[in-house]
Amino acid sequence: MTPIDAAEPVTLARVAYPGANAASEPLSKEFSLAKAVSFLDSAALHWQKRRRCIACHTDAAYLMSRPLVDSKPQAHREVRKFAEKLVNERWEKQGPRWDAEVVVAAATLAANDAQTTGQLHRVTRKALDRMWTVQRKDGGWNWLKCNWPPMESDDHYGATLAAIAVGIAPGGYARTEKARTGMKHIRRYLAGNPPPTLHHKGMVLWADSLCGKLVTDQQRKVWVGELAALQKPDGGWALATLGEWKRADGQKQDTTNSDGYGTAFVIYVLRQAGVPASDARLKRGIAWLKSNQRASGRWFTRSLYKDSKHYISHAGTAMAVMAIAACENSSRKSSRTGKPDRRN
Repeated sequence: MTPIDAAEPVTLARVAYPGANAASEPLSKEFSLAKAVSFLDSAALHWQKRRRCIACHTDAAYLMSRPLVDSKPQAHREVRKFAEKLVNERWEKQGPRWDAEVVVAAATLAANDAQTTGQLHRVTRKALDRMWTVQRKDGGWNWLKCNWPPMESDDHYGATLAAIAVGIAPGGYARTEKARTGMKHIRRYLAGNPPPTLHHKGMVLWADSLCGKLVTDQQRKVWVGELAALQKPDGGWALATLGEWKRADGQKQDTTNSDGYGTAFVIYVLRQAGVPASDARLKRGIAWLKSNQRASGRWFTRSLYKDSKHYISHAGTAMAVMAIAACENSSRKSSRTGKPDRRN
């Protein structure tokens, strides 16, 4: 495994393999946000270099989280440039590989705009507008179903991600005619298709915090309670408890041990749903994150699909950065919109 030096800037030209996502990796001696973002820089650029894909679990999660710490490093600029070229060049010549790619790119660029310039970039608008051209009549999207939950296993995830894209996009995009029409169809889809898992209830809570009127006050209260109730005695959460997913390798899901993605995701969506950072459950969750970072800077999460690459650890690390920012940066900017946070 190649050690990651948080003091050494990572670039596309010199990026090294950040090492396998492994449960056996030792814990870090102390929490380091610098190591976390250095790992994310390496993971995103290495994925970009090898796969040329803006995957939900790696490059997309990176662009949503990296600016919460610092958007100036060259690594961030290079991943952002890759996302823009995807929309401006490859789509123009070859078209998107999947409808899901359009939604992921739109949501990723919109969130990145909100956290950086606060203005809607013309390429982001282009991706958002294209998103509506592949929306189905029922309001949903044809999503990737690779049996890689929670992101690539059902159509519901795509509908909530599209709603997040609209809600987080700066520059009043949600008020455009295309967005209003598209959101009308998304609302109809979500009303007729309840979240299939507790994870996706969390996704709806996140989307509702940005768009409004996706859940009732009673639903929000119940779902927040359901998510909070799954907190482990050590203060964390386990991703596998947020749904009933079957593994491809025939092994049992680990519903016992807390992990990076499960803990960070629940903390983040509870914050978006209005739970204050001072809440004892969130404080215990943040303490778990800070004491369970690995030596490389990442947080490990076991794949829900099979024991192989565990790429969900990349998303879990990005989500950990978002969760920590949501709880500790509330005096500066909201982790949702880049605007002053009024939830405390």
